[in-house]
Amino acid sequence: MARLPDAFIDDLLARTDIVEVVGSRVPLKRQGKEYASRCPFHDERSASFTVSPTKQFYHCFGCGAHGTAISFLMNYDRLEFLDAVDELAKRVGMEIPRETNARTPQQQDDSRDQYSALDAATRFFQKQLEGNDKARAYLDGRGVDADTRARFSIGYAPDGYSALKDALGKDERRMKLLDRVGLFSKNDRGHVYDKFRDRVMFPIFDRRGRVIAFGGRVMEKDDGPKYLNSPETALFHKGRELYGLWQVRQANQKIERLIVVEGYMDVVSLFQFGVTQAVATLGTATTPDHAELLFRNAPDVYFCFDGDAAGRRAGWRALESVLPRMKDGRQAFFLFLPDGEDPDTIVRKEGADAFDARLKQGTPLSQFFFDELGREINLGTLDGKARLAERAKPMLAQIPDGAFGDLMKQELARLTGIGNTATAAAHVARPPMRNNAVPVQKRSLVRAAIAILLQQPSLAMNLEGHHAISGLRLPGIELLVELLNLVQQRPDISTGALLEHFNEREEQAALHKLAAQALPGDEAMWAQELQDAILQLEKQLLTQRLEELQAKQRQQGLDDTDKYELRELLKARATLRL
Repeated sequence: MARLPDAFIDDLLARTDIVEVVGSRVPLKRQGKEYASRCPFHDERSASFTVSPTKQFYHCFGCGAHGTAISFLMNYDRLEFLDAVDELAKRVGMEIPRETNARTPQQQDDSRDQYSALDAATRFFQKQLEGNDKARAYLDGRGVDADTRARFSIGYAPDGYSALKDALGKDERRMKLLDRVGLFSKNDRGHVYDKFRDRVMFPIFDRRGRVIAFGGRVMEKDDGPKYLNSPETALFHKGRELYGLWQVRQANQKIERLIVVEGYMDVVSLFQFGVTQAVATLGTATTPDHAELLFRNAPDVYFCFDGDAAGRRAGWRALESVLPRMKDGRQAFFLFLPDGEDPDTIVRKEGADAFDARLKQGTPLSQFFFDELGREINLGTLDGKARLAERAKPMLAQIPDGAFGDLMKQELARLTGIGNTATAAAHVARPPMRNNAVPVQKRSLVRAAIAILLQQPSLAMNLEGHHAISGLRLPGIELLVELLNLVQQRPDISTGALLEHFNEREEQAALHKLAAQALPGDEAMWAQELQDAILQLEKQLLTQRLEELQAKQRQQGLDDTDKYELRELLKARATLRL
């Protein structure tokens, strides 16, 4: 799906009452103009979570969670962006714009048919399990009880080449559907046969609880590949899905952690022993999409792999995917199991408490990062230190701005002696001053104007000529001009909708903090302060341009156009009494 138009998102948020959306999931109490509650995103005793009906956004002063009705649904209901938009659109009776929706009505009908075909296949496999002694004996031997089989909809694909085809492929249309969802294979002669045969079947569910694919496991060694997964289809992209995530969501009202393991049986066994936060990648390394999905659902992620060389390589690939997503508040750990063990065998031998104890001894990402990069490097030599710095710096540059990134850079400086540990974090957080940088005290004027706009965006409509400040060299001036332009284009925009325009941009967190502040005064006072701030910024721009022309006059002289501009600026300065 293409990106939805900003105007549609603005309209959607304007029609949505965030108090209703949040209040249907979290008990809210009115406090003055706002509503308050204990934060649903972290444990707390006092109510520091506020929802503003005028600003149409929420903010927690405890953990910093913030956003609009869209981001609330994404974080609370754990929906993807488009699913959250779809949910809100249905509430207010809006249609998602057709031109941005790559799926035509016919394609949407076809998708429904594909989901139905996969559901029918799931029920077929479950029915076959009931009547197959061999498959039931295998699951009994692995200790998978009836409740766990039902929770994961585990089934059995019969031996033979056409059991599923004969049962469900009753006409050409159904045959094509089953083929499109990856349930058939075709030989060199064009003969179609069942893809899964004589395997225990693990349905893979999407975030809405719909079956989108299958994983099939052999019951005996030397009987083909241990796991066989559905091929990529229109509904299934293995690099974006996690086996067991649907079951984790159903089992946990609040997900404190996710444990990434390698196999379906690892997930199933951990669940049966009460460890209900396990998921598995689907026969692939951990991808960036997996990392995003993991952290969207839990703040702490544990990667649990074999302790051999292949397991450490899998751990490193996981680290590469999560590193650019290590915002403050997120944690990643790596647990490598003894040779010959996997989570399934460990939890059966030792129990859930012992498995938890192993997780608590997991290696933090920071330690794993430097341990792995430092392998076979002699940090006792200058060459070794230089090599470590050369390897680490490009990777550390991917970490989002914040305390974690600063501390990782400080640790690199400590290990190598390159850079000063006391100034490393400050250098990262603050770009070097330019020769023409404006003194620090002038920054507050821009900040004040932005803060007022976030309190009451419509005040921008009272301003004239604010584009005249866009050339001013002040931190934040481009952001201020962008905010003014957004309000000019949409005079009735709310604070929440305004903030949505900065979603996933580096300015987002700072804007949310400003928007959450309660400014003293009233609307009339804010209007006057905003007018005064813009006027002062216009004066600063005039002075800046005068100084530039005068410097040019001293260095190389002015042409006729420059001289005319200088005369006009001097007249304006006299009028403004600068």
